[in-house]
Amino acid sequence: MASDFRLKEQLPELTRRIVDTYSQVGGIHHLGHCPLPKYEVVIEVIESLKEIIYPGYRRREGLHLGNVLYHVGDLIDGLHDRLTTLIGRALRHEAGVSARNDSAQSGSAQSDSALCDGEVDFEALGQAKAIQFLEQLPDLRRMLALDARAAYESDPAVKSPDEVIFCYPGLEAVTVYRLAHLLWRLEVPLIPRMMTEWAHSKTGIDIHPGARIGRHFFIDHGTGVVIGETCEIGDHVKLYQGVTLGALSFPTDGEGHLVRGTKRHPTIEDRVVIYANATVLGGMTVIGHDSVIGSSVWLTRSIGPHTTVVLEKPKLRMRAETDELQPDANFQI
Repeated sequence: MASDFRLKEQLPELTRRIVDTYSQVGGIHHLGHCPLPKYEVVIEVIESLKEIIYPGYRRREGLHLGNVLYHVGDLIDGLHDRLTTLIGRALRHEAGVSARNDSAQSGSAQSDSALCDGEVDFEALGQAKAIQFLEQLPDLRRMLALDARAAYESDPAVKSPDEVIFCYPGLEAVTVYRLAHLLWRLEVPLIPRMMTEWAHSKTGIDIHPGARIGRHFFIDHGTGVVIGETCEIGDHVKLYQGVTLGALSFPTDGEGHLVRGTKRHPTIEDRVVIYANATVLGGMTVIGHDSVIGSSVWLTRSIGPHTTVVLEKPKLRMRAETDELQPDANFQI
């Protein structure tokens, strides 16, 4: 059956009704403002940074000590330019949001064009932060080498460190997190969250860039892991799939608005192991060093060092088609 082109006559009216909602529904459009950081450029930056951190595994083949300097130099040059633009746009947008909020409180008008037209040199600010970020890459590579070693030393299924770099979503997520965390510490808006949410979509591992994670960190399997913004994790910590390090509650002020900037997520001290699907909640919750949290544990209070927390073993009940449900002493988990 051929399309009825007469039905297309209603599309202009539909278009008008959609555009009318842009004035009626605020907060979910970005019209008439300065350009935002481009998501596709953020992803390009991540891929170039991974090429620098793990040379020879990703894009370029045939790298050796005789030519890698030129390859990395070309990547660094391109990253400088992209990051300068991205960070400058993010800073300009953040300044615009703050100015609009201030204007709304004072009742005065604030034009976004004033920010876009050069009253503040956001590109210069972006360049300064880009250089600060790039200067930290040597130390970051040393940190990520420890994370790769943690995976190799913790998982007997790994045959070589190359397998960790090629295959392990935990290292992928932690790599992007550590890059984003550097930008977070430099108070770069938007971009760190864009980076970690992209990694979340790829790996199923959700690490907020504001979390503080120590050395030699390993996430095994990884799917469903959540690490909140104010979480603090020590050295030599290992998490399994489905672990949540989250907030117990969200305090509000007298007007019912969320109180931001408080410690909402737990502190995990050194050499802690947390097994699959365990949930640890609350900003005042501290898991003492050298402790073990068993699978499916729900924990909302602190425990001391060298503590093991497990659920009591449930009985496995089995039933044949003709039998009543009975506990079977031979089958327990």
